[in-house]
Amino acid sequence: MGTASLTIDLPALVANWRALDAMTTCETGATVKANGYGLGAGKVARALAQAGARHFFVAVAEEGATIREALGPGPAIHVFSGHMRGDTDMIADLHLTPMLNSVEQLTRHLEALPGHPFGVQLDTGMNRLGLEPAEWNALREIILPQNPVMVMSHLACADTPDHPMNAQQLDAFRTMTDGINAPRSLAATGGILLGSEYHFDMCRPGVGLYGGAPFTDAAPVAYLDLPIIQVRDVAEGETVGYSNTWEAKRMSRVATVSAGYADGVIRAMGPNAKLRFGEALCPVAGRISMDLITVDITDLDEEPRALSLLDDKQTVETLAEAAGTIGYEILTSLGARYGRRYVTG
Repeated sequence: MGTASLTIDLPALVANWRALDAMTTCETGATVKANGYGLGAGKVARALAQAGARHFFVAVAEEGATIREALGPGPAIHVFSGHMRGDTDMIADLHLTPMLNSVEQLTRHLEALPGHPFGVQLDTGMNRLGLEPAEWNALREIILPQNPVMVMSHLACADTPDHPMNAQQLDAFRTMTDGINAPRSLAATGGILLGSEYHFDMCRPGVGLYGGAPFTDAAPVAYLDLPIIQVRDVAEGETVGYSNTWEAKRMSRVATVSAGYADGVIRAMGPNAKLRFGEALCPVAGRISMDLITVDITDLDEEPRALSLLDDKQTVETLAEAAGTIGYEILTSLGARYGRRYVTG
């Protein structure tokens, strides 16, 4: 097999959801946007629905369509981008719940789909999406009688527990929503970990379900094995890869594996990345190219058929650190060429 193998452990995903749910006394939904953080939105959503999740969150209506197809009628599917122009039929036909972000969206929704469920997103300081405090104050007496199914906001710095922005946004959210009858939601993964005062009526974990920080106790969900295409001897002083960035300091064995930046193996991680064979770590030799990675396997006692890039010891956060990025980018970059296998039990 010439393509890498991505294994997704659905029981581990469910275990992460249950662990986060157990930290709260409110309802726990699941964020499955960006194709289930790169792991397959339909299969991820079905596994979480079977575990008890009844509320799912996506970025855009088209993602909501995928989740509705996977789950059928029943579970609520909330769309963070709200009611965009051209989404009306999809929202209506598939029973999606837009989280309205602006006066324009509010007008569009109430005029096009009167009586159809909606939620409201508030800006509590992130300056990204949602009604600003002045807009909310001007419109709340119009919005609240329409019975929004949820009023939510999003924390900017929840992955840094002691950041003052967390308390600032919590205070702003309370000021804007205390006393309303609609269910409230502020916490994603990081907000759950901040404690019960951030939980309100609904939590909506995302990256923590998939094994990412800041949920450090998360079980690994994604495993990535890269097949070796060729192994060669490289003499001391010879170079490997584009631009001669790696030079053999001794007689070396170099394996070429099938994956590259076209598969989401971010080029920037090259100088710091290692692949695994059992307990042994094998450094990348030279630059990561579009389809291939060269790896120094000189110190291995045997010649493997494949090397692991993600496993139970080297996680998405390990790779993120090597690339100078975050686990979200590693997960959502996982390539379409991988052969995917789902562990179901």
